[in-house]
Amino acid sequence: MISTFADGPGGDAARLPVLERSVFFRYHAAMARCIVPAAEEILDREFPVLDRGFVRLVDYMGSDERIVQSARVSYGQGTRSYREDRGLIFYLWRNRHTSPFEQVVLTFHVKLPIFVARQWVRHRTARLNEVSGRYSVMKDEFHVPAPEDLAAQSADNKQGRREEPLSPEEAGRIRQEMEEVQRRAYEHYQGLLDRGLARELARINLPLGLYTEWYWQIDLHNLFHFLALRLDPHAQKEIRLYGEVMFDMVRRVCPLASEAFEEFGLGGVSFSRREFRALQAMLAGGAPEEAGLSGKELERFREKLKTGKQM
Repeated sequence: MISTFADGPGGDAARLPVLERSVFFRYHAAMARCIVPAAEEILDREFPVLDRGFVRLVDYMGSDERIVQSARVSYGQGTRSYREDRGLIFYLWRNRHTSPFEQVVLTFHVKLPIFVARQWVRHRTARLNEVSGRYSVMKDEFHVPAPEDLAAQSADNKQGRREEPLSPEEAGRIRQEMEEVQRRAYEHYQGLLDRGLARELARINLPLGLYTEWYWQIDLHNLFHFLALRLDPHAQKEIRLYGEVMFDMVRRVCPLASEAFEEFGLGGVSFSRREFRALQAMLAGGAPEEAGLSGKELERFREKLKTGKQM
C-alpha cells in the first residue's frame, strides 16, 4: 500500500503523521535502484566465448540488497549486518523460498552459434529478441571447434562426445572440411541474395554453426536454474563455456546469492527417499542394500557419494 502513495507537496506522503512519513521516505530510499560497483565495472564489456562469440552484461536491476529487502518487506536498512543478510539469503535458497530472487533481473547481449542457441531457448522463462535473418543479411561468421574439442561419439552417452580428442592430424582434416562446407554455404547464400531471392528464403541452407545474436533478459531465480543445468558436466561443452562467463558476471551483481547457489545448488546433491534411507543405514553401521538399493540404482547412489555429482 505504501508504494502507491504520491510524493511531493499535497501528496499522500505529506498527509501522513510524522512517524509514518518517516517510514515512507526510509522505505523509498531503501528501495532505490541498487548500484553495485563490481557490476558497474563490467557493464557493456564483451567477454569472449568460443572463437567468435561473446557475452555482454547490458543492464541489471537489483542486487543482494534487493533480495533481502523484498524478503523482509523492509521499511529501511536499519542496523542489519552483512552477516545477517548472508544468513537470510542462505536460508531463502536452502528452503526454496525463491520469489525474492526474482526481484533481481539481468539483461545480456550474447553472440553464439545457432546450435548453442537452440539448446539455450529450451529455457522458456526468459525474454529474448534475436537478430532476424528476414530483415538483415547474416554475417559470414561460423563456429569451428578447436582441435582439442573434436572427439568421437561417446560409447555410453547418446548425446555426448568422448573425453579423448581425435588425433591432431584427423582433427586438422575435419576442421578444414568444416570450414570449406561453411564457406560454400555462405557463398551460395550470398549468390541467392544477389539474384534477388528474399532474405527469409535465402537463409534456409545456412548451417547450424552460423553465429547469431540476441538480447536475453531473465530474473535471478530462473537464471540460477539455467546455470544449474548448463554448468552441469553432462551439458555440451560449448554452452557450458557461456554459462561459466555468465556466472562470473552474476557473482559481481549478487555475490551472496551466488555463494548460496554454489553451496546448495551447484555443489549440492539430492537423494531419493530410498537413497536417504540407505544413508541412514550406513550411519547406523549397515549397508545401503538394507534400504533396497540394487543394480543401477545402487551404482548411481555410490557414484553420488564418490563424486558429489548429481546422477
